[in-house]
Amino acid sequence: MHAITYKPQDFKNGQSVRWCPGCGDYAILNSLQKAMAEVGVSPDETVVVSGIGCSSRLPYYVNTYGMHTIHGRASAIATGVKTANPKLSVWQITGDGDCLAIGGNHFIHAVRRNIDLNIVIINNEIYGLTKGQYSPTSRLGFVSKSSPYGTVEEPFRPAELTFGARGNFFARTLDADLKTSQEVMVAAAQHKGCSVVEALVNCVIFNDGTHKDIADKSFRADRTIVLKHGSPMIYGQNQDKGLIIEGFNLKSVTLGENGITEKDILIHDAKCIDPTLHFKLGNMKGDLPVALGVIRDVDALVYDQAVEKQIRTVQEKSKNKSLSDFLHSLETWEIK
Repeated sequence: MHAITYKPQDFKNGQSVRWCPGCGDYAILNSLQKAMAEVGVSPDETVVVSGIGCSSRLPYYVNTYGMHTIHGRASAIATGVKTANPKLSVWQITGDGDCLAIGGNHFIHAVRRNIDLNIVIINNEIYGLTKGQYSPTSRLGFVSKSSPYGTVEEPFRPAELTFGARGNFFARTLDADLKTSQEVMVAAAQHKGCSVVEALVNCVIFNDGTHKDIADKSFRADRTIVLKHGSPMIYGQNQDKGLIIEGFNLKSVTLGENGITEKDILIHDAKCIDPTLHFKLGNMKGDLPVALGVIRDVDALVYDQAVEKQIRTVQEKSKNKSLSDFLHSLETWEIK
């Protein structure tokens, strides 16, 4: 018997997609539908959960089960769905405001518990749906409708937050890089446990040019590095740059200069249990390239699988196999 092969079209429901023309969310939706087809889980075994925000409209545009929930509660709802039915493939689509502000507590505990969710954080560093207030990822000094003189807050970094919550899978992509977006979403779905994908997305209306320092194709290769497990950390338009460790820090070097060869370049190990290097890779900035691709992918105890196993173990030892059995085991009265 042959496995069913799906196409991206199988995950499109014909709804008219309604985001602002040019919004990066279109690219993320496209990559997600391609990833779902590649993973091969049927639409009727897939659930997409969202909270509130521009990104949270996405469940309307996929041919799966979906839940458009309330602000900041997508992680809590997705946790309930996955725990109640671990066989489902559960995606959580959320924004930097929805996930990391009002939803921050739910997010870190979903990551800490290692629930088998695929969380995609669409990060445009702004509240778009409510028309342009600064968000938890807006940069220090950012001028917005709610910070007319510039923010005085340091932003959250999703990678830092994920690793701080003892996350086992973190990847990053850019809306303009469709290939990497599809690859990291497939890897997230295949990972057993909580997967976090940060999607850097442009908001053309309230924060245009959000990620302009790395997005333009003419210089993207020199300012980003797409990490591949088991491969040297080499990047650049001419593939002539790489990363090494100098002291306790990462350093970008040029191959051929000062005797540097490919043998000196770090090999990416996404499977390393110790998150120290993953933390550094996930938070590179300044003279270092922004890391895209799968940064961390480590196996660990999965919450929903552990709960399901625990329930089976208790049922096997108990005379009552279900709630109905338990209720009928209690003392009862007959009223005439």
